[in-house]
Amino acid sequence: MRQTNISVFVPHSGCPHRCTFCDQRSISGTQKAPSADDVRKLLDEQADTLRKNDMRAEIAFFGGSFTGIDREYMISLLEAAHEFTEKFPDVYCGIRCSTRPDFTDEETLDILHRYGMTAVELGAQSMNDDVLRLNERGHTAGDVEKAAKLIKQYGFSLGLQMMTGLYGDKPEYCIETARRFISLKADTVRIYPAVILDGTRLGELYRSGVFTSFSFEETVGLCSQLLRMFDEAKIPVIRMGLHASREVEEKMLGGVYHPALREIAESRIFFEDMLEEMKRLGGTEFEVHTDPANVSKIIGQKKENRIRLEKLGYRFNIKNEKGTRLKIYAL
Repeated sequence: MRQTNISVFVPHSGCPHRCTFCDQRSISGTQKAPSADDVRKLLDEQADTLRKNDMRAEIAFFGGSFTGIDREYMISLLEAAHEFTEKFPDVYCGIRCSTRPDFTDEETLDILHRYGMTAVELGAQSMNDDVLRLNERGHTAGDVEKAAKLIKQYGFSLGLQMMTGLYGDKPEYCIETARRFISLKADTVRIYPAVILDGTRLGELYRSGVFTSFSFEETVGLCSQLLRMFDEAKIPVIRMGLHASREVEEKMLGGVYHPALREIAESRIFFEDMLEEMKRLGGTEFEVHTDPANVSKIIGQKKENRIRLEKLGYRFNIKNEKGTRLKIYAL
């Protein structure tokens, strides 16, 4: 049985922070805060569809800092969600939310536990205090560690979200952030390369020439390294890059935004692994065995991997082998 999320966007127009990357005015101005009845209606409508498709779902409150909204309003949304996990346990398998480290304490987690919360994701963004300060996050890396440990103590699944290429960021800071996520025993991770939007502080810094984010090539290389680290630690990366959005495309000034970013980063990993193995084996002609699902990543977007390897003197053909990631034989 497949699992998915039924996402409920909860804008947090009252957030006391204005992070450099946040287009708060756009979010609060264009998104209507859902009522508890809106949540019930959505979940009721989706129940039959999920059942027919043999799927289960977590009810996911995203869009801001869920535990920082008005307490009575938050509880009303939780009551609605909990009602459906109780009513349709074959369809709704839990509740998850995203929030800030500094909006996470024992009193709040007690409430989440009472209403059947299963996963809490923290928008950590970075574990470098200088980067957090420069981007006006309003919390420290220590706050992330404290909140993460509390979440684990309560038995919730811990999700950690990071951003790359923020103001003052460096690739080595991102690698260190990943190391600390791993040490905190995150259950899931999301990686968001910074997108510079018009109307944000980052946008102002970009226009003035004070700030430029990582290039696309730097981001692909970094994200492929991060994917390797989390894969070796057996921590799933459940999202890489922002979801496709016309608003992002219209307001984007710089940074990295690509609908196939994850596939490109995974393709880079295949390139590196193939190059290393071909060098080890010796020769110039090879047969690559892989599961059919990997073929496009092995060839690369616009045949990039094949072209790069040919320029280095290596040619290959592909043979499908179900269940195999990568095996290479010299011909």
